[in-house]
Amino acid sequence: MAQLRQDVDPGEAGLDPEALGRLDRHFARLVDEGRLPGFLVSVARAGRVAHLTTHGLRDIAAGQPVEPDTLWRVYSMTKPVTAVAALLLVEEGRLSLDDPVADHLPAFADPRVYVDGSGADVRTRPATGPILVRHLMTHTSGLTFGFYHTHPVDALYREAGLESSVRPGADLAETIEMYASLPLQFEPGTQWNYSVASNVLGRIIEVVSGQPLDVFCAERVFGPLGMTDAGFHVTDEQAPRLSEMYGEKEGGGIERIAGLPLRGGRPRFLSGSGGMVASAHDYHRFMEFLRRRGELDGVRLLAPRTVDLMTRNHLPGNADLRAFGSRPAHDEPGNDGLGFGLNVSVVIDPSRTQAPSGLGAYGWSGVATTTFWVDPGRDLTVQFMTQVRPRTSHTIFRDLKKFVHEAVSG
Repeated sequence: MAQLRQDVDPGEAGLDPEALGRLDRHFARLVDEGRLPGFLVSVARAGRVAHLTTHGLRDIAAGQPVEPDTLWRVYSMTKPVTAVAALLLVEEGRLSLDDPVADHLPAFADPRVYVDGSGADVRTRPATGPILVRHLMTHTSGLTFGFYHTHPVDALYREAGLESSVRPGADLAETIEMYASLPLQFEPGTQWNYSVASNVLGRIIEVVSGQPLDVFCAERVFGPLGMTDAGFHVTDEQAPRLSEMYGEKEGGGIERIAGLPLRGGRPRFLSGSGGMVASAHDYHRFMEFLRRRGELDGVRLLAPRTVDLMTRNHLPGNADLRAFGSRPAHDEPGNDGLGFGLNVSVVIDPSRTQAPSGLGAYGWSGVATTTFWVDPGRDLTVQFMTQVRPRTSHTIFRDLKKFVHEAVSG
């Protein structure tokens, strides 16, 4: 176990202590008002942690505080890690972004696209082209989530028992077969829809590498990067440090809810979409690896050009997400000015984003209100950890970006 620590005073890193104080007080007030159980925030510049704050509780009933070594369900912050794992195989020549998914998962050999209708009356047609690996990584595959309630294909996922992305008791391979049996919302590569695609990518990693996803990530990503607590479950020794999960109550306040089950040994379903647990130290290491374009402490996992590829906009015509009429993803205050790379959002027009953002800044977030971003122009990495599933949209990420923006004085 390693623990994140502050390395340098904010002023030495060109950060305004007063603005950082306002940041801390703002989020402490949310804890005091019962809107968050507790939180951890870290801000680093040039690799040095210049601000690290913990506040509140990781377990309200037990009165256990948030500490630097607290473990967090990072949910969709798993996706960038899954992308890195896949890109390792791409660099080795064992996988290509332009491979048809069916080359590795034959169940996807004959994808069909939704035409019209609903339920038993849904009409489909054969897709004009295959789903490619790059479509999975850019969420342009035509796959969806069952918990959406905006499209007839979403309902088909629910009817198949996939509202939570996995049918109870199924493993990753079985779950992917179910995805493949359902129609796509649109022709691959033509639109953007946040989806179960990273689970499919995780299964491709297993097939190509010959290793379970958790083993591959442990050996090829977590171990080399010194992410000492990261994984897809917690051990008995780690379990006391795991933050409990909370949800917003109707009418205000929070209550304990069931979270991603991480105790009790290795899970049967290994989710490349949202299955990871990590400490702030772990995710700081991962952010720094990205900021340094594929290398950390003398260990190079990816070439700089590969990280550059991951963190540039891949949407057709260099459009932003709003151009595709997509619903806002759970991690962002809005889609204006945001493009999408390989499992990360990318700022392509700071003048249009709804929160202050640097050109080329990239990151992603999780449904439990965790977030991270890397801002290459400011040599900045930021993470925010808590464990609350919101009922409706919130301003937490927008506020965080505003306070950090105000703090960057040099």
